[in-house]
Amino acid sequence: MNPVSWITIKIVSSRWEAELMEQILAGHEIPSRIIQVGASGCFLAGETALQVLSPDRWTALLLLSPKEEELELDDEP
Repeated sequence: MNPVSWITIKIVSSRWEAELMEQILAGHEIPSRIIQVGASGCFLAGETALQVLSPDRWTALLLLSPKEEELELDDEP
């Protein structure tokens, strides 16, 4: 049996942002989990990591990456 590990693909400053990305991945049937990595007095604040299983890493990164048009607009002066 080959063990599969969880890979952190994004670290964000707000939990709601990680939950939104988790919903996008769930829509494509990619299992994910959210890990609270930063200490905070509020449950919804602090750094949060989004993890996926290692075989789904590149697909998840592509799904969560910005569109090419958005990248081109950022490069214009």
